[in-house]
Amino acid sequence: MLIDTHCHLDAAEFAADRSEVIVRAQQAGVQAIVIPAVAVVNFETVRTLAHSVSGGYYALGIHPLYALQATQTDLEHVDQQLSRHRHDPRLVGVGEIGLDYFVPELCTEAARAHQEWLFEQQLKLAQKHNLPVIVHVRRSQDRVLKFLRQYTGLGGIAHAFNGSEQQAEQFIRLGMALGFGGAMTFTRAKQIRRLAASLPSESIVLETDAPDIPPAWLGRDGLGQAQGSATRNEPAELQKIAQELASLRGQPYETVVRESAQAAIRALPGLRHAFSLTASNS
Repeated sequence: MLIDTHCHLDAAEFAADRSEVIVRAQQAGVQAIVIPAVAVVNFETVRTLAHSVSGGYYALGIHPLYALQATQTDLEHVDQQLSRHRHDPRLVGVGEIGLDYFVPELCTEAARAHQEWLFEQQLKLAQKHNLPVIVHVRRSQDRVLKFLRQYTGLGGIAHAFNGSEQQAEQFIRLGMALGFGGAMTFTRAKQIRRLAASLPSESIVLETDAPDIPPAWLGRDGLGQAQGSATRNEPAELQKIAQELASLRGQPYETVVRESAQAAIRALPGLRHAFSLTASNS
C-alpha cells in the first residue's frame, strides 16, 4: 500500500476540488494519507477531514512558520486536544513541529529562541502523550537533532529530509524515519538522490507535502521555485515518486511500496490501523 506520510490536504489550494483530488489519489494506489496540522486554528479541520477520508489520518502540532504567533495558551490547547483525542485511531502523532532557519523573519536571535522554546515544549507533550513526532527540518538539522537527543524514544519522521549522510545516520539512530518526496525527483538534487538510493529501506518513508514541493514533472525546480507554468502538487503524485525511488534504488516498484509502507507504520504506529484494514479487504 502507498502511504503519503505528509500531505496538507486541508490547504486552500484544494478547496475547489478536494473530493476529486482524493479520488485521484485512491486511483493511483494511495491508501493512507497523513494530514498534519500547522496551527491550533486548523486542528479541528484536519481532524474532521481525516475522518471523512478513507485512509485519512492526522497529527496535531504547531508548525515553526506559525511559531512567532504561538503562546503558552496555544501550547495548553495542544495538550488539551492531544488528551481529548489520544485514543482516536486516526491520530498518529504530534506535528508538524520543528525548526525553520530558512525564512528570514524566523532567523533573528529572538525568533530562533522562540522557535526552539515551542519545539521543545511540543516534544515534551509528545513524550507525555506517548506519540511520535512529524518534524519540519529546514536548514536546522543539527539543532533539531540536539533537541531530539534530549527526548529519546519518541520516534517519528524527519519530513522532507535534506541533510547530509552523517545527519541522516544520526536521525536514524534516534529512531526517526526520513521523508522523501518531490525534491528527490530532480536530477540536480544529487545529495537527496544519493541518500534515497543508499539509506536502509526501513528508514525511508514516502511523502508529497502537497500542495507544496511539486516533483520535477510538475514544472518546479525542486526548491519550490516556479519554472514557467507550474502545477500544485497532490497526493496522486506519490505513485510516480515511488517509481522514481524504485529506479534510484534498483528495486521493483512493488518492493519500494511495501517497504516504505512498513517503514511508515514503524515510524507512526497508529498507521497499523490502515494496514489491518487493507489486509482485511484483500
